[in-house]
Amino acid sequence: MRIASAIAAGGLVLGAAACGEAPEDDNNAGNGAKKYSACMVTDVGGIDDKSFNTSAWKGLQEAKKANDNIDIKYVASKAEADYEVNLTGYVNQKCDFILAVGGLMGDATKKAATSNPNQQFGIVDANPGVDNVYPMQFDTAQAAFQAGYLAAGMSKSGKVGTYGGLPIPPVTIFMDGFADGVAYYNKAKGKNVQVLGWDKATQKGSFTNDFGKQDEGKKVSDALVAQGADIVMPVAGGAGLGTTAAAQASGGKYSVIWVDVDGCESTPNCAALLTTVVKNIPDAVKEAVLKAAGGEKLQSKPGFVGNLANNGVSIAPYHDFESKVPAELKAEVDKIKADIAAGTITVTSKAQPTK
Repeated sequence: MRIASAIAAGGLVLGAAACGEAPEDDNNAGNGAKKYSACMVTDVGGIDDKSFNTSAWKGLQEAKKANDNIDIKYVASKAEADYEVNLTGYVNQKCDFILAVGGLMGDATKKAATSNPNQQFGIVDANPGVDNVYPMQFDTAQAAFQAGYLAAGMSKSGKVGTYGGLPIPPVTIFMDGFADGVAYYNKAKGKNVQVLGWDKATQKGSFTNDFGKQDEGKKVSDALVAQGADIVMPVAGGAGLGTTAAAQASGGKYSVIWVDVDGCESTPNCAALLTTVVKNIPDAVKEAVLKAAGGEKLQSKPGFVGNLANNGVSIAPYHDFESKVPAELKAEVDKIKADIAAGTITVTSKAQPTK
């Protein structure tokens, strides 16, 4: 999912477009054709989380670029209680396609979709199992496995860490893959790199319990670093920005693996980022909206599951670390991708998407 287009520029676009409270259509006057409206409800992380909300909005922007008959807008959820209200609001506004973003919105989306069977919904990171909801899910454990192997190979302290926003499947799937990648490295190299912040066997670990508070992200990663971790992977949306900023300020004491969208295109802390476990939400959303706008009925089964083989997930370029990652390690990480895509290596997680 090396869809890293211009999220840096996209940030500017987002800033300009961040009028979630004004749901009126700003019709591009001109052709008299009926506009196709695609309306997005963000999770509580908000549109500028530099993560999955940002990615989904980018997908809508790309769909609009490809078909200027599509109108897009969003409303930001400030709390989980807003999900149902915001979804229902867009049903009442007669939006053609309503996109819910984030695994936490599964129940609210299921309820809204069941009550409005003729309304087309889409959802990122969940599968409510309702006919009129098109699920877009991602087997990020596969790319996180690569990242775990990479982290183990790059660690000088022999300890790496990860933490999440909440213990929910779209978060823990990254942590499972990361832990397994480290374990695979240890087995292949006869090493004993430790993973702090997550135990795959018990499914217990470190969490901020929030996807927006950067100070919480910093607090959790500070604790991991204090225990010896020199590479940390936050899976906590915007809260992880507390970690990237602290890592950059540490002057190289530790580095970060970002998630969802290439951190060098979405955060100001590229210098501290080893890579990103990328989830190709923009392409999945763009394709779904363009198909729906073209009159295609989106099937809830099988929906879309992104993996390494279909480019739905990937790891980002190494950017500032390009010269620091040994060629041999890069080659091993590439081989792991090929082996996972071919089925030679099987990556498992309790949180993997259901079809």
